[in-house]
Amino acid sequence: MARFRYRMQNILNLKMKLEEQARMKYAEQRHALTLAEQQRDALIAEKERYEEESRSSVGETVTIADLKLNAERITTMKYLIADQQKVVEKENKKLDEVRAKLEEVMMERKAQEKLREKAFEQFKKDELAAESKAIDELTSYVYGNKNPDE
Repeated sequence: MARFRYRMQNILNLKMKLEEQARMKYAEQRHALTLAEQQRDALIAEKERYEEESRSSVGETVTIADLKLNAERITTMKYLIADQQKVVEKENKKLDEVRAKLEEVMMERKAQEKLREKAFEQFKKDELAAESKAIDELTSYVYGNKNPDE
């Protein structure tokens, strides 16, 4: 039996490499989004800590300067959180773009694999037909060479 060779194997290999690169890029972008979300969450936690300081200092003797400082910290944290939320949204959009590219590359690879499978099925059919033809020729040769006298 002959060996199967897919004519476009190099294209399939290229599609596999492109898919692997797209997967790596997706993982990197997912990591960047996670970091941005963690930074936002840290800012929110710090703002909540400042708010808790304000609430806990109600019964204590506090100067106006301390109250103003704490209010300024809370306001600053609100701005920082809003800015970080914009960064998170930007990273999320990038992630969606990278995911779409990954899906496109995966579809191209799957199409190439389907073509390879179809080519392999055709190869098996051709081999079976060639084998059947060889058997038919062999039997007709054997039958044709027998002497009618024997």
